[in-house]
Amino acid sequence: MVNHHSLEKLSLELQERNKELNCLYSIEQTINDKRLSFNETLQRIAEIVPSGWQYPHFCKVKIKYLDNVYSTDGYEESYSTVSIPLTINENEIGNISVTYITDDSHGSDDKVFLREEHRLLKSIADRISSYINRMNLQLVVDEFQKTRGVSGSTKLTEWRIVLDILRKTDPNLFMRILRKLLHQLCWKNVEGADELLRQSGIDYSGDDDVNPEDENRPLKKTKIENFDHFVASIINLTYQTYNDHEILAKITKWIQNDKTSELVKTLELQGSSLADISDAIRKFFHMAPEKIEISISTIKGLRVSLLRRIFSEDLDFIKLAKEYVKLTDFYYLIDKMIFLPGSHGKLGGKSSGLFLASNILRVSHDREELPFEVKIPKTWYVTSDCVLAFIQYNNLDEVFEQKYKDMDEIRMEYPHVVQMFKNSQFPPDIVKGLSMALDDLGDRPIVVRSSSLLEDQLGAAFSGKYKSLFLANQGTKAERLTALLDAIAEVYASTFGPDPIEYRAERDLLDFHEEMGIMIMEVVGTKVGDYFMPTFAGVAFSNNEFRWSPRIKRDDGLVRIVPGLGTRAVDRVSDDYPILLAPGQPNLKVNVTMSETIRYSPKKLDVINLKSNTFETIDLADLLNSAGHNYPGIENVISEIQGNMLRRPSKFDLDFDHSEYVVTFDGIINKSDFVQKMYMILKILQEKFNTPVDIEFASDGKDLYLLQCRPQSYTRQNIADKIPADINPAKVVFSANKFISNGRVPEASHIVYVDPVKYAELPTRELMLEVGTVIGRLNKILPRRKFILMGPGRWGSRGDIKLGVSITYSQINNTSLLIEIARQQGNYKPDLSFGTHFFQDMVEANIRYLPLFPDDEGTIFNEEFLKGTPNKLDELLPDYSDLSEVVRVIDVSSVSKGEYLKVYVNADQEIAVAMLRPHESESAEGAESQISHVLHQEKPVLNEIEMFEKMCSDVNKAGFGLEEVIYFETIAEKDSRKIINLLISVNTDDKTKEEIRNWIEGWLSGISQAAEKKNTIQNKTVKTIFVDSDEFVRKQKYLREKKIHLISLFKGTYKITQG
Repeated sequence: MVNHHSLEKLSLELQERNKELNCLYSIEQTINDKRLSFNETLQRIAEIVPSGWQYPHFCKVKIKYLDNVYSTDGYEESYSTVSIPLTINENEIGNISVTYITDDSHGSDDKVFLREEHRLLKSIADRISSYINRMNLQLVVDEFQKTRGVSGSTKLTEWRIVLDILRKTDPNLFMRILRKLLHQLCWKNVEGADELLRQSGIDYSGDDDVNPEDENRPLKKTKIENFDHFVASIINLTYQTYNDHEILAKITKWIQNDKTSELVKTLELQGSSLADISDAIRKFFHMAPEKIEISISTIKGLRVSLLRRIFSEDLDFIKLAKEYVKLTDFYYLIDKMIFLPGSHGKLGGKSSGLFLASNILRVSHDREELPFEVKIPKTWYVTSDCVLAFIQYNNLDEVFEQKYKDMDEIRMEYPHVVQMFKNSQFPPDIVKGLSMALDDLGDRPIVVRSSSLLEDQLGAAFSGKYKSLFLANQGTKAERLTALLDAIAEVYASTFGPDPIEYRAERDLLDFHEEMGIMIMEVVGTKVGDYFMPTFAGVAFSNNEFRWSPRIKRDDGLVRIVPGLGTRAVDRVSDDYPILLAPGQPNLKVNVTMSETIRYSPKKLDVINLKSNTFETIDLADLLNSAGHNYPGIENVISEIQGNMLRRPSKFDLDFDHSEYVVTFDGIINKSDFVQKMYMILKILQEKFNTPVDIEFASDGKDLYLLQCRPQSYTRQNIADKIPADINPAKVVFSANKFISNGRVPEASHIVYVDPVKYAELPTRELMLEVGTVIGRLNKILPRRKFILMGPGRWGSRGDIKLGVSITYSQINNTSLLIEIARQQGNYKPDLSFGTHFFQDMVEANIRYLPLFPDDEGTIFNEEFLKGTPNKLDELLPDYSDLSEVVRVIDVSSVSKGEYLKVYVNADQEIAVAMLRPHESESAEGAESQISHVLHQEKPVLNEIEMFEKMCSDVNKAGFGLEEVIYFETIAEKDSRKIINLLISVNTDDKTKEEIRNWIEGWLSGISQAAEKKNTIQNKTVKTIFVDSDEFVRKQKYLREKKIHLISLFKGTYKITQG
């Protein structure tokens, strides 16, 4: 929050910063004025400096360089003097001093001068030092040119003259170049070079009576007896070995590379703050000539250091990014970063992904691999440690304990945490930085996006877990700043919400010290009437995991596209639909008939209302009637309904008053290059990232913008089941024949069934919300991955909860299958929700999704079983017995004489069937035949990980009680063979462990027989390691510390205890 007094204070502070910027600008103009002599320039700078200080009329300045002094009139030392040294190559050459001459000032310089004025004086000192260094080098060049004009044998002496001048002006640089020359001579095995190297280094000869191979004896350091002779010897050997052109080229290159030394030192020093790094980057670019040639190794080293300090220490990220980023990218980036003095924060996962993807696409465009440009919105960044400063500034440290509380307690306290954050103050330095960001962004709408350190990782995308908030950014500067601070506080608070904490706990990330970066991004779009919005936006995936046609391949990708803001593409909405397309097969549509196309087209859009300063959802028809002609590219978004056909309109015959239109994106899909662009972007990014990717995009009707890029969530267990041939209809609970996706569903011991009819009859919204609460409670007490959820409408959607149960990820994360039931009497068709944040969570957690159409021909829906069997809700949750007619909990094994519910799914055959079957159990003897069958079936062919996942599942079905299994690979030292290691946590006796080992050997026998044909794990050894749960945790931690890649194959639901 910002009060009136704070705004007045901020206004004064911004005036001071404006004076400082004008001061620096004037100094820069003076330095670049070639009409001024060296002495005139320094005198003019001394006269300019007071203009940047709080009290310029009392401010006096003195610049001292060697024996020369340049000062303002009346300068004299006082108690309030502050001085900064001028340095070149770490050698002090003078100083600049500022003082106040006044009778009524008292106190030390720390009290008289502002902290910002100290930083300003440091910047001025650096700039003067850079100017003096440049002028000295110019003197060297002038002397060199003069010598060239006098000497008759110029080419023979150029490099010697350069070395002689460096020896006089910069001894440290001279010695570094001399060492490089000596190393070059040694590498060429020049006679005499090794002896010179020995004289300048370590004496390896030692005393005669001491063994020279004794590694425990300290080596002796040698001293150069005759330095001039040493230098002359190196120069003479160099002259004899190389020609003058080669020597001059080497020396020139080394001098240029040396300009990076200060930046390298700053980056390698662990204590360097972001402020130090920013200053070093600016100084490097100010000092370096326009087209300075730096060695490739130096450039890559700088790239790696900058990526590590600003973005991430993840080696995979750095390895890829260093090939695509430029040093200038960081020079422009630091001016858009907001951080505190002494900050060591980073920009977070979302920022890292977008930065890398945008540079990959830029390089691809430069190399003509991508024949078009993809833009990035203007963005400012708040570093991740600012949230810690915010918490400490407001004494909110107790929130760090939230993640260790019970989930119900976290959920209950979260609204109070949000209000506590929104009513807190921000540190002044952050407020100043945000104020500068608003000045740069102007009054264009913005979105405040989370960018935590954990976000957008493979297997941990945190999709939709943290807040992203849209702001109209209209009104006075004070109003806009207040709204921005309020939004950032709310995003900070979302770090401590129940969903992200539950999500982190599931991935063993709870103890990770989470920090939250912020992205402040311009909203892509244009003004349409009173609203601001993109022409279209959406989300795209390089892999299509939810295919609506057998002809669509996995690598054809998927795009969810909507008019307006892309929020309706990534969030599940209960009352609307996105347009889906596979960019590799754009002609294979989800909705084939005209009636389906109209019924399931987008009818609403999310926009920013510039008049009311709010984010809103509006009807498309209303927007078209009021401002349709101002909608950029609307003729490519909609189609006109003419009788029994749809027609693509032209921009000249649009009649929003009398014609009826529907969103089809026909013009964008069929008459533009959007689909081809999207397909190319996905392919390039997947190839470079070496993993499937998930991107968000938007268009203003003219240009395409990338908003986000991250690894795509996926599951390895996308295996098609073999549908049993002996299906007994009396045992079938339900079946489906469309929108099937592959994926093994564990046997279910319980069904949670929300009766669609009874749910719709609930009289109040509060009771409907209570159904979601009941689901969340059952999610905690039913056996993990041993129950399925069935209910009406769209689970987890925003909007009208009459059309779907209102739940969040943490309330369904333990189920194995989520089923949405669509009856014909309703107006609902299950949304192919792949691509929404909600669906991404299910994919990552291996939760399967299945839509049911009970009234379709050829399907079975055993309502008698679902509604006629005993309900366990009263027994499990007696406090919610009043909802027992709505929510039914069926204990499958107790009502079916020990049988379990087994769900078989096969997307290739478009069949899903759930039937009651005896509990599956297999012996070790049957393992070999089973794995051989799996390996030899025509499709799908399993990869290694899938084989071992299935093996672990079947071991557990056999009753051995695995707790957890982790897969990792090592290399044998003797013959470099790969070793597959299975770290197995099991609490049982040695006899059972031996039985498990025999069972696994049966599998491996089957694999070895099939390996020749399938080329699976040839030349690898499989090693099983049995440990208890405590040792398992310790070994897992040790392996991660050793940077060994671990893959979780199995997590059990129960433990076997001895005795």
